[in-house]
Amino acid sequence: MTGTDDDALGRLRKRSITIAGHRTSVSLEEIFWRALADQAAAEGRSLAKLIAEVDRHRASNLSSALRVHAAVWLRDRETPG
Repeated sequence: MTGTDDDALGRLRKRSITIAGHRTSVSLEEIFWRALADQAAAEGRSLAKLIAEVDRHRASNLSSALRVHAAVWLRDRETPG
């Protein structure tokens, strides 16, 4: 990857979403949005449903919970066995 690509992946991106009928906004770096979208696609569900599930089980703020969730998913994909 070039520096420009890395910069784009690290750029904060804000999205408005609806969770349990309530509108909210979430700011995450582009790399986390991509990881979450990849996971949702791999599991055959929408990004909104994935985010709602993380929201139901979180112990911290939503942005932090989504970052940890994405990192764990990526780690588990890379771990053999």
